Amino acid sequence: MGLLFTNAIQILLLLVWLLVVARVLLSWVDPGGRTQAGSLVIGVTEPFLGPIRRALPPTGALDLSPLVVLIIVGILLRVF
Repeated sequence: MGLLFTNAIQILLLLVWLLVVARVLLSWVDPGGRTQAGSLVIGVTEPFLGPIRRALPPTGALDLSPLVVLIIVGILLRVF
């Protein structure tokens, strides 16, 4: 039972990691999320990025919240 739980957590963390990377890449192509795929990725990742974005000090046009989320997810992947 513990192995199943660990694998499920790892898969969810990997999915979050991939979605955040997709959001970063999407911000270069479609920053407004005008496509269905873009709005889906933004809608799924915003609950993770939004609170961190509000907690970080403003850095102008550079958004560091994806970097923070990727670091946290990477640490959690190594723990599990």
